[in-house]
Amino acid sequence: MTVFDPEFDDLPATLPIFPLTGVLLLPRGRLPLNIFEPRYLNMVSDALGGNRMFGMVQPNEAEAEQNEKEPDTYSTGCAGRVTHFEETDDGRFVLSLRGVCRFRVVEEIPTTRGYRRCAADWAPYRDDLETSDDASIDRERLTAAVRNYFTAKGLDANWEAIEKANDEYLVTSIAMLCPFDPSEKQALLEASDLVARAELLTTIVEMAALDRTDGMRQ
Repeated sequence: MTVFDPEFDDLPATLPIFPLTGVLLLPRGRLPLNIFEPRYLNMVSDALGGNRMFGMVQPNEAEAEQNEKEPDTYSTGCAGRVTHFEETDDGRFVLSLRGVCRFRVVEEIPTTRGYRRCAADWAPYRDDLETSDDASIDRERLTAAVRNYFTAKGLDANWEAIEKANDEYLVTSIAMLCPFDPSEKQALLEASDLVARAELLTTIVEMAALDRTDGMRQ
């Protein structure tokens, strides 16, 4: 086991979870976080004292509105490991989380520190621990779709860096950074592999760019 790349057998049976709507973490992706809520300050402190891992999941916001309680989460999340952190003078944690592996939420476990914790099933996603260098995606179509999407949304991009990025980094970065709907983020998370995720990502950005263009014509 290395510091940043645990083996499958090293993955914990339980881990803290951080429910956050519209936020996507994917294996080997990097997610900046600003932690200020007391229970999640506890979560980060506890993680830093252990394996530095916690899971990012999306809550079911519709259920929360109906039941007036903390919502259940989607059943699939992605665990990340804190690779860098700073404590600010006003008591926050500013950190970088590197995606490790997706997991299924088996059940939530009662805790005493305020944050939520779950039993995790890693088995369906053990291939996440391997890089996808040999995958074959339709990169030309994806890049063209992303260009149209960024133009339609008025977003800037470093196209030189995009052209040089490997396939996994390209798909992961665009999926995590673009302001997609929570349901689209979840679908990208649950895609079976890099090829499926790239295909779905391409479809999402093509449709979003088309909707934007059609709206401007009306």
